[in-house]
Amino acid sequence: MFESLSPALDKLTERLHRLPGIGRKTAQRLALFILRQDEEQVHALADAILRVKKDIHFCRQCFNITEQELCRICLDTRRDRKTICVVEDIVDIFAIEKSNEYRGLYHVLGGVISPLSGVSPNDLKIAELVSRVEQNGIEEILLAINPSTEGEATMIYLSKLIKPSGIKVTRIASGIPIGSHLEYIDDATIGRAIVSRREL
Repeated sequence: MFESLSPALDKLTERLHRLPGIGRKTAQRLALFILRQDEEQVHALADAILRVKKDIHFCRQCFNITEQELCRICLDTRRDRKTICVVEDIVDIFAIEKSNEYRGLYHVLGGVISPLSGVSPNDLKIAELVSRVEQNGIEEILLAINPSTEGEATMIYLSKLIKPSGIKVTRIASGIPIGSHLEYIDDATIGRAIVSRREL
């Protein structure tokens, strides 16, 4: 039976292995890489991780990440303030911004409605979205939610909730495969889907 060479290295490997997309072998390689770095580099890495937890919080308006009260997108006066793109997660904002085809504001739901997983509309930032729509003269809500079964159900729910107010509700065009996530789609495909959005 294999005996551990170092409990400390094992602990670091296990922590790295918990990160998404990091297998055990990759975690072990990363742990060994960190071990080989000089102390200054390791402290810089640890400090960067701690600063992310300490300094970053959610924008009070759109729930994107920020180190201020409002995120840089909400603060940008050049953005189209009559359009809100509704996304499932913060990583979707990164993907859409890289496409360079959207210049409006965002709203992060924090997930999708999923009764089987115990996620109801009350668990998401839907009430906050409705409040923004009512207060800010919004003309269009663009739904850029991942096209899973739960995502489709969430888009239908939001459309029924918002359309009676007379606001245009659109969704990104097809071309995004069913079951895929925006963060894994190439920039050009996302850009085309934004430009070719259709009304719900």
